[in-house]
Amino acid sequence: MINACRDFLDLAETHSRRWQRALQYEREQRTHLEETIEQLAKQHNSLERAWREAPTLASTTPIAPTINKEGSERLLKEEASDDEDTEYFDAMEDSPAFITVTATESTQHRRSQSNLSGASGGQSSDWNQDNHMSPSYNDVCGKELQPRRQRRTHVPDKPNYSLNLWSIMKNCIGKELSKIPMPVNFNEPLSMLQRLTEDLEYHELLDKAARCDSSLEQMCLVAAFSVSSYSTTVHRTAKPFNPLLGETYELDRLEEFGYRSLCEQVSHHPPAAAHHVISQRGWTLWQEITIASKFRGKYLSIMPLGAIHLQFHNTGNHYVWRKVTSTVHNIIVGKLWIDQSGDIEIVNHRTKETCQLKFSPYSYFSRDVPRKVTGVVADSGGHAHYILSGTWDDKIESAKIVQSSRGGSGSEGKQKTVYQTLSPKLLWKKYPLPENAENMYYFSALALTLNETEEGVGMTDSRLRPDQRLMEDGRWDEANSEKQRLEEKQRAVRRRREAEASDALDEECDYDSGREYEGYQPLWFHQRRDSVTGETNFVYKGGYWESKERQDWSMCPDIF
Repeated sequence: MINACRDFLDLAETHSRRWQRALQYEREQRTHLEETIEQLAKQHNSLERAWREAPTLASTTPIAPTINKEGSERLLKEEASDDEDTEYFDAMEDSPAFITVTATESTQHRRSQSNLSGASGGQSSDWNQDNHMSPSYNDVCGKELQPRRQRRTHVPDKPNYSLNLWSIMKNCIGKELSKIPMPVNFNEPLSMLQRLTEDLEYHELLDKAARCDSSLEQMCLVAAFSVSSYSTTVHRTAKPFNPLLGETYELDRLEEFGYRSLCEQVSHHPPAAAHHVISQRGWTLWQEITIASKFRGKYLSIMPLGAIHLQFHNTGNHYVWRKVTSTVHNIIVGKLWIDQSGDIEIVNHRTKETCQLKFSPYSYFSRDVPRKVTGVVADSGGHAHYILSGTWDDKIESAKIVQSSRGGSGSEGKQKTVYQTLSPKLLWKKYPLPENAENMYYFSALALTLNETEEGVGMTDSRLRPDQRLMEDGRWDEANSEKQRLEEKQRAVRRRREAEASDALDEECDYDSGREYEGYQPLWFHQRRDSVTGETNFVYKGGYWESKERQDWSMCPDIF
């Protein structure tokens, strides 16, 4: 009996030692993983900064932009924010610089003729007292529009594939993050060009803005439109496919909603996409977006660089703004979630009116609602006329200011402005998600239609990309193989282009009159200096829709 007890104790001690060794090994692996992630993040940020600071290659012919003082100050601020040691902490958010008080019925009439300056772009009216600004999505030209085509309302449900993240991350040590081949398991079956097109989900806000008599009222709608583009991101934690160089995406809604949209991937390193939209309802929108990212191990910060331009045809009002930073939290452990934070300044360059929007970062310690957005619309003299408030994932409201005064000091000792306003009116409200959206990548009604097959599109259209189509159909293993084939094909084309550039440079050195090598040139966009911002960016040069009309795609490269 005693021997049996001794044997049992020896066995228990042996198992205990094995368990302790297993725990020690697990701790060591976790520490190693954390050190690897930190090292990878630092390497990625250093390489990204070196890329931006590197001189232009001899094989390209850049156009030197003219940057005004305002642009120089903005660039300095962006460079100052690129410090790789910068960390984001979940602290108390900044207290707003103003307090809003809603006026009572008796004060609304008494103060309707306030001493606030009128709109510099037209006489201001009490458009908040009627329902002039409330969304009415089918009131264009006084009649309801009926879509000419029945669009699809669902995609195949997302398969439940397991993935070992460490098996991928352990092979990424020493590599640049943007060049790490990632499986489609991290993706959604849409390209970045299609995600960029999703900015048009609430295009009717711009249709309504084009009919505004007051430029300040128009500014409110433009601000609501700029916020609405983030509403689709709240549950969309999967990344879109990186477009291949020369890949395009068209969205032709001319018959249904009066607009046509075209995107093209104009650069691969750094990745940049150009976008152009023209509407028969009186507006044109264009942008060039370059994505910069910072990987911190616990979260990923995505910073879209580039200006968004919007011009209304009847008045010439030209609005310019930039996107805020998107942050994906819990990259390694925990449930992924997305936050938007930062400031947006919208400027009407014809009237010099402005709108200052603040996207408050999420904070455990804040009593405010999550995803809060606040803003002030001011005329060219800096006098505030409208207060905007809401959340970027739900709605935005506007309230007309009838009186302003200086209030008491806040907690930081700064004096706040007190705005007395009329009752707020709804500018924008998010559409509800389709049924079963949680199993369809949380796609909105528009997103469900973006990858739907269409006849007559260009040979480089994202709808024709095979790996993306296979993923949408649920064939993820085949999609991963196809994705690797396409990426290798793109690398081979890039190596051949670099060899041609080197040969052209050698000829120029040998004969002093060799052929000049232009490098890659996009098909539908070309670089021009913007007269408003002084920046050089890609703008639409025309020809795409004419080629579609003729069904002549002979000029398109074979990228798929």
